[in-house]
Amino acid sequence: MRLNRLKKIKERYDNLKLVTLPQARYDWVHLRLKDFKSVSEYNSAMFRITSKLKLYGDTITDYDMLEKTSTTFHASHMVLQQQYKEKGFKKYSELISLLLVAEQNNDLLMRNHENRPTGSTTLPEVDEVYSHYAKREKGRGPIRGRGRGQGRNFPGVNHPPKKNNHQK
Repeated sequence: MRLNRLKKIKERYDNLKLVTLPQARYDWVHLRLKDFKSVSEYNSAMFRITSKLKLYGDTITDYDMLEKTSTTFHASHMVLQQQYKEKGFKKYSELISLLLVAEQNNDLLMRNHENRPTGSTTLPEVDEVYSHYAKREKGRGPIRGRGRGQGRNFPGVNHPPKKNNHQK
C-alpha cells in the first residue's frame, strides 16, 4: 500500500517536472536585468526561477547568478557593469544588496530633481526670509565688530535711549 502511494507521488512529481523544468530553463536563459523596472522585481524573478531549477536538480551557483546579472545590464549602464565586475563579488547577495541601495539612492535623487529641477527658481519661503532681512537692513551701514545687541534690535536686550541731537 505504501509502495503504491510512493509510486503515485513519483509519477505526479515526474509529470510536473516534465512541464515545469523546461519552462524554468527557458526563463533562466531569457532572464535579463534590463527587462525589469526595478532591481527588486529582478531579484524576485531570479529566486523564483533558480528555486524551480534547484528543485528539479539543476545546479545554479552564486557565480551563475552573478554572471547572469552582470551580463544583462542595460546598454546605458555599461560603466556600472564594469565597476561591479571589478569589485569581484563572490556572492550574489552582495551584488544585489549594492544594486538595491544604488537604486534607492537614484530614486531619491530623481524625486528631489522632479520636485525642484536644476535651474528652477528658489523656493518661496527662502525669498520671503531673504526679503524680510533685506528690508530690515536697508539703510544701515555694515555691522562692525560691536558687541551683541549694540546697533541692532535683538529681542530681550535693553538699549539705552537714543540721543536726539535736535532736542536739548
